[in-house]
Amino acid sequence: MENRGGGLHVVMFPWLAMGHFIPFLHLSKSLASRGHHVSFLSTPKNLSRLPKIPLHLSPLIDLITLTFPQTPNLPDQSESSMDIPHQKSQFLKIAFDSLKPQIADFLEKTSPRPDWIVYDYASHWLPPIASERGVAAAYFSLFNAANMAFIGPPSMLLKEEYARTTLEDFTVVPRWITVASDVVYRRHEVAKFMEGSEGNESGVSDLERFGVSVGESDVVLIRTCVEFEPDWYRIVCELYGNKPVVPVGFLPPILVSSEEREESDVRWVKIKSWLDNQRVNSVVYVAFGTEATLSQDELAGLAIGLEKSGLPFFWVLRKPTMSTRDELGMLPDGFLDQVKNRGIVYVEWAPQVEILGHPAIGSFLTHCGWNSLIEGLSFGRVPILFPVLNDQGLNARLLHGKKLGVEIPRNEWDGSFTSESVAESVRLATVGEEGESLRANVREAKGLFGDKIINDRYVESFVRYFVENRKSK
Repeated sequence: MENRGGGLHVVMFPWLAMGHFIPFLHLSKSLASRGHHVSFLSTPKNLSRLPKIPLHLSPLIDLITLTFPQTPNLPDQSESSMDIPHQKSQFLKIAFDSLKPQIADFLEKTSPRPDWIVYDYASHWLPPIASERGVAAAYFSLFNAANMAFIGPPSMLLKEEYARTTLEDFTVVPRWITVASDVVYRRHEVAKFMEGSEGNESGVSDLERFGVSVGESDVVLIRTCVEFEPDWYRIVCELYGNKPVVPVGFLPPILVSSEEREESDVRWVKIKSWLDNQRVNSVVYVAFGTEATLSQDELAGLAIGLEKSGLPFFWVLRKPTMSTRDELGMLPDGFLDQVKNRGIVYVEWAPQVEILGHPAIGSFLTHCGWNSLIEGLSFGRVPILFPVLNDQGLNARLLHGKKLGVEIPRNEWDGSFTSESVAESVRLATVGEEGESLRANVREAKGLFGDKIINDRYVESFVRYFVENRKSK
């Protein structure tokens, strides 16, 4: 690798999930656009899934392929969380941990020597490797400050007396939270999370990974703006003591211009044509990301609720991993006929950013992944909150509490809900008179989430921190 002048050399090493690759790549582009060199490390299949890097940035972003091991208990060619059911996540972590020698070898032998490595929660073994090679280690939190505060200070995560071992431990406000809060999990959300953690085959729990990864980092980067959650940011800083906590902004999406988009992208042409024929702010966009898996009952409840709402919708429906059923076959009998004049069920990959950026979209029925919520709010689309797993329940409580979304009511214990509650939530968020204050709040939030000047200011501050605090060679 050639030396490319006096800029930084930053290594990016995300966890194996699309929701992690995208913000890591966005941060990479932010660095490259300021003249710094980035090495983005992952496995072959995952690197092939990344969006195309703009031509003017590609000379400064190198995609480095890691050899992914054959791992028992994982389906063939599984290299990310989107390739497996969430119950297999611990086996994916075993494979991920086996990448440790390749990371060490890259940091040791690549030239110029990296100044920083930016890593994820699962890489608890990485900070010592970086330190031994004179590379500064930055933990990149893809969760907001409220989530990180709920997880807790690293010192407590690693002490047995503070361990949260029951479902109920996660449904109450932690003792270290010093503000009034309803940002907690529902019992059914924790049950689903623990279902994917049973057995702990990797030998290290997710909370332990968080604790070590954060505790041994040189700095914590966090994907938020302080203006959005000042109290939560303050609490995180207090919990982390002397460790610097540097916000990088929301890293909002950027719409691709028609000149940059390939002419052969006929999918978007067809989608756009349908959206162009809808009224402004009238369409409900429905998408649940690359990992969230819905049960047959959940799919049926959402489908019938959308039908009852009477509103136009565009639903990107993804087949559950390992499922043998056709996507459309999972929907209730007769559903497609009932909605054929006002609803689209789309079973291919869809350009979410472009869809959310279209003026016909009024609301966004979402699984509440932080990446998706940022995308929706950046375009002023009202979130209809239906969390499924991981951090999503906390995100839903945070936005609902800030009156920036409407959460579909669900049974606390089993997560059940009615199609009527779906229809009511969808109408409230999109067109209901009683939802106008909610829509006004979201329009105001767009001025923070989607503001390029504000978010660029955060990126500039983060890059300046990296430049000023690189380890001496």
